[in-house]
Amino acid sequence: MQSQKYRGYDVWGHAIVEENNDDHRSERYAASGTITRGGKLIQVSGVLGDFESEEDAQLWGLEWARAWVDANA
Repeated sequence: MQSQKYRGYDVWGHAIVEENNDDHRSERYAASGTITRGGKLIQVSGVLGDFESEEDAQLWGLEWARAWVDANA
């Protein structure tokens, strides 16, 4: 999980390991984002996409959260 302050909000990017029943396939991560302000939950995304790296998933969650703040704050 990565977080940062953005325009008065705390934005979070999450990477959720996807279950893999095929031992030959590399691990995949689902991305999501969360926005809080003053300790209160403001918005949560659904699954934003499927990524090969944990970092890419987290970054996409952060990108979504910043875009949400830009559009709604």
